[in-house]
Amino acid sequence: MFSRIAVIGLGLIGGSVAAAARRAWPDLAVVGVDAVEAVCRRAVELGVATETHVADAAREDLSDALSGVELVVLATPVAEALRWLDRLHEAGYRGIVTDVCSTKSAIVAKAAALRPVYAFIGGHPMAGSERSGIDAANPELFDGAYYVLTPTADTDAGAFRRVHEFVTGIGARPISIPADVHDEAVALISHVPHVAAAALVALVAEQPAGEDALRLAAGGFKDMTRIAAGSPDLWTGICAENADRIVDGLGRLQDVIARFKDALARRDAGEVRSLLAAAAEVRRSLPARWVPASAALFELSIPMRDRPGAISEITTLVGRAGCNIEDIEIDHVSEDSAVLRLVLTDEGDRDALVESLQRSGHAPTLRRLEDA
Repeated sequence: MFSRIAVIGLGLIGGSVAAAARRAWPDLAVVGVDAVEAVCRRAVELGVATETHVADAAREDLSDALSGVELVVLATPVAEALRWLDRLHEAGYRGIVTDVCSTKSAIVAKAAALRPVYAFIGGHPMAGSERSGIDAANPELFDGAYYVLTPTADTDAGAFRRVHEFVTGIGARPISIPADVHDEAVALISHVPHVAAAALVALVAEQPAGEDALRLAAGGFKDMTRIAAGSPDLWTGICAENADRIVDGLGRLQDVIARFKDALARRDAGEVRSLLAAAAEVRRSLPARWVPASAALFELSIPMRDRPGAISEITTLVGRAGCNIEDIEIDHVSEDSAVLRLVLTDEGDRDALVESLQRSGHAPTLRRLEDA
């Protein structure tokens, strides 16, 4: 792999790329570049980067920051990443450049128009958190996550292979799709949901009894609106970059909501149930988080009280039985109760695990994922 890389932008994603790379290759030199000096210092303290440069200084003289660097990862908002493409081109950088921006069309088109001496491969890890900043950096953030790469007909095959191997090395599952297809997809599965979550919070907060309602908010509301806690600055940029596709998606969402609204206004219980059932069927058919064939997987459902240490007790029993957790999901029933759903591989003694859980006072249900 690479012996020296640079990550420009040390926020949640950039910091996590650097941390995951250092986990995978402990001897890898990671050069961190960020606009904030305190962030640069913190990255070194956390061991995320082996050396850092403040962005303004790096712009003035890239030769020092990029000396010996074989891969540059642009982990900034799109507008800033576009400027870095220019700077790297002007500096005559000859390595490989990739990015982690959540929209791809603009940056892929920019790189194609520049025809730079470096090789560019667009990228976007399908992972994140409502947290932000270098202190949220997590070397495990990409484990099992899809990582989109957007090569074009002009992409250097050797550079693409190396980036593909890098993505695999940090724990992600790379897939290749065109930039415009990516942007259409993420508008519906990421950007529209974020706007919808923010709108739902605003709906409750703006009501006369909003403060009391929020105080009563239980697991379902919190689960649905978790992403609304993300960085407003970051998401403003994302919305602007993919505005047309998000507007189209919001229009489609309005149409779906209108169908629910009309059915409810007519007190048409059959139509309401049909709409809910169709959505439930699709939701259940979603694969567990990027896992092997479902024939080799089992779903373990465990009703539980939501209390400190409850999940760790269960996962400890799973480990003792030699079972491997491929995916985990918590379905909140109320504020203090939930159903813990684990997707297990066919490893270990599942019958012994069920017995251990029963002895511990749980009422587990185990079945093949295909049957579930």
